[in-house]
Amino acid sequence: MGRGRTWSRHLPWLQGLGRVVVYDASWHRGRGERPDLETGDGRSIATERFVEEAAAVLEAHADGPAVVVGHSMGGLHAWCLAAARPELVQALVVEDMAPDFRGRTLGPWEPWLESWPVEFPDDDAVDALVGPVAGRYFRESFDRIPGADGSPGGYRLHGHIDVWCAIAAQWGKRDYWAEWAAVQAPALLVEAAHGVTPAGQMREMAERKRAQRSRSARHVVLDAGHLAHDVAPGQFQQLVTEFLREARISSRR
Repeated sequence: MGRGRTWSRHLPWLQGLGRVVVYDASWHRGRGERPDLETGDGRSIATERFVEEAAAVLEAHADGPAVVVGHSMGGLHAWCLAAARPELVQALVVEDMAPDFRGRTLGPWEPWLESWPVEFPDDDAVDALVGPVAGRYFRESFDRIPGADGSPGGYRLHGHIDVWCAIAAQWGKRDYWAEWAAVQAPALLVEAAHGVTPAGQMREMAERKRAQRSRSARHVVLDAGHLAHDVAPGQFQQLVTEFLREARISSRR
């Protein structure tokens, strides 16, 4: 439910490491973009579709293998990209995402999500629904509604709740351990202590890489919620910077 511009506050330090490309995933670009969920064809919202999209972004904009940073859904797509297209990925940063959510669904969260209004009149209305930290994140994601005098007014959802729920529902039916096993790039795994990942899975991701010996992954837990990079930006910056330095990753990309 995020968007590329939610990383805007992190661009100054990220750009200190190299050129940065952010993008909006399909179905996160505005209310006018919508797949046909009634056909039963999940191709348009499948993980593989997003991986192809990410690969196309790198092919168009990256000058060689890139460091790919992904949060939540973006983290899953990042390591699936590294597995499918290893020549495009130099290193990975995966934040608060795990390979196996089978049997876990949005469940009781869906009625609450579906109760969200399409439009919010102001900042306070967004923050009242999700709190100030997530409120800032969503305000950066939502489309702006022009005010009567042409100034910024309220906010509009940048997609459709049922589509976002359908995307997440896939994760309750399959796991991504095979894709993780295929990753060749060094990886930093940042787990949020109060996030959404099943207990122990991100630690196990690192342990499985150590067992492969030829692969490397560092696992770190931050005392934060799901939006760890926003709750603890200084710690997140330090972790990423140290990881790239220790992995001797080029800062040009």
